[in-house]
Amino acid sequence: MSERSTAARQEELVRVLGEIAEKSRRIVQDFLTRRQGAGSDGVDPLAIGNAFLDFTARLMSDPLTLARTQFEMWQDCLRLWQNTTLRMFGHEVEPVITPERGDRRFRDPAWDDNVLFDFIKQSYLLTARYILETVRSRDDVDEKTRQKVEFYTRQFVDALAPSNFVFTNPEVLRATVETRGENLLRGLRNMLEDLERGRGRLAIRTTDPDAFEIGRNIATTPGKVILRNELMELIQYAPRTERVYRRPLLIVPPWINKYYILDLQPKNSFIRFAVEQGFTVFVISWVNPDERLAHKSFEDYMREGPLAALDAVTRQTGEEEVTVIGYCLGGTLLAATLAWLRARGDERVKAATFFTTLVDFSEPGELGVFIDEEQLAALEEMMAQRGYLDGAEMATTFNLLRANDLIWSFVVNNYLLGKDPFPFDLLYWNSDSTRMPAAMHSFYLRKCYLENRLVEPGGITLAGVPIDLRRIDMPVYWVSTREDHIAPWKTTYAATRIYTGPKTFVLAGSGHIAGIINPAGSTKYGYWLNPELPPEPEAWLEKAEHRAGSWWPHWAAWNAARSGERVPARDPAAGPLPPLEDAPGRYVRIRAN
Repeated sequence: MSERSTAARQEELVRVLGEIAEKSRRIVQDFLTRRQGAGSDGVDPLAIGNAFLDFTARLMSDPLTLARTQFEMWQDCLRLWQNTTLRMFGHEVEPVITPERGDRRFRDPAWDDNVLFDFIKQSYLLTARYILETVRSRDDVDEKTRQKVEFYTRQFVDALAPSNFVFTNPEVLRATVETRGENLLRGLRNMLEDLERGRGRLAIRTTDPDAFEIGRNIATTPGKVILRNELMELIQYAPRTERVYRRPLLIVPPWINKYYILDLQPKNSFIRFAVEQGFTVFVISWVNPDERLAHKSFEDYMREGPLAALDAVTRQTGEEEVTVIGYCLGGTLLAATLAWLRARGDERVKAATFFTTLVDFSEPGELGVFIDEEQLAALEEMMAQRGYLDGAEMATTFNLLRANDLIWSFVVNNYLLGKDPFPFDLLYWNSDSTRMPAAMHSFYLRKCYLENRLVEPGGITLAGVPIDLRRIDMPVYWVSTREDHIAPWKTTYAATRIYTGPKTFVLAGSGHIAGIINPAGSTKYGYWLNPELPPEPEAWLEKAEHRAGSWWPHWAAWNAARSGERVPARDPAAGPLPPLEDAPGRYVRIRAN
């Protein structure tokens, strides 16, 4: 290396260190300023202290079981020592333990090829298994406590993975040697930028925020906003076929996230696909609420969401019959709305589809860890002060469900390897968080998650009407996903015992998002079908037929058969409701940060 290049390298190093020092000073000063006068009331905001105390007390009351599991771990460790010694002398041996399928933390070949790193990896996996199995094996602790202890224990175990540290990650060590430590310097700068953006809170970037722009390269399906109220904009999409099915299609997405998960890019846009099949597609785009909408209730979301949208669709198209889709929380609201409509003798909805939707919350999956009286009371107190639940807190909750993929992989990539995250449309959407109005969110968490009242006939009342889901008697199509941690498929299956019309249940591969956004023509995941609907989901799956590819064409054929004859295509700019602006509208552009 020439003297000139060495000097340039040193000059760049000095410049970067100067930037880091200045950013550090600003972050610390801002943090201290905001903390002045802020005290700690000693409250355990997650209410996990008592859970761990109860679990530990029961664990220590059974010393024989504890000793047995410790002895089993000790035996595994001895086998690992023996295997490592044999490998050092050139022998081939089978590993004592291997990472689970899909665990991407140990993809680097050195984790297997290098004896030392293989030992570190297996030691960690053995310890992690021992800790988690100790928690899972306790049957003398109530299920809620055990789930909570297991969830937060897994967060601790994941955080201590050797892949998360410089000196025990071979890929990071290699990069550190090759770049003479510049990767760590860049990583420090990335971390400080994230701290600065989060105002002292680590807001980890999971994608390049400048690579995407709503309306430019995501959420680009052409259409018009034809209705706007305080809670939503209604988008009607431009047709892509000369003739369309008579019954229009209304999509009700969740307001926990933004609707454009269904319209990321043309290649994976469900909305574009539905338009291309000849459906007249309408989509609700929920507002990102602030303190001014704190009073908005679940009932308001029904009135100003699907009910207002149905009236607008009827007026815009002149059709009194429609088909509908509800996704996740949007599906929960849709189910309540359909029961409400049927109770009033309104039969406009002729077919309904539900994507990963819970109506029976008896087994709500890992999100149930965050729902109990103590945590809800603390959450309601916080929301009462702000008027809403902050989008960043919602995002953190969901990211914790897949911490290795959505947190620790980016810690390694951004901070240890010093790389910028890869541009990824789905992760851009995932980071575009939304707020929850205080009144609505409190009702939803209490009445659905905590009390499970929606599934009870008359358990909740909306706009003066007791809700009975058994009134849902139109044809229904479910899509649930096999690896869903948010809406477990076996729990969503419970709705097949409630609704009274013709039913089709489809189980897609993968999880809550990837299983739904699996475009036609894709060879990933596949799906399962079984026209019989036995009471138990395991019995349904046992006799289900697996089909390769996407479920989208199967749904399109199902919905087409219930959408009437073909009529001339409808121009959203030519209807009775004058367009307010082009899709995707303004509400979707409101960012929580």
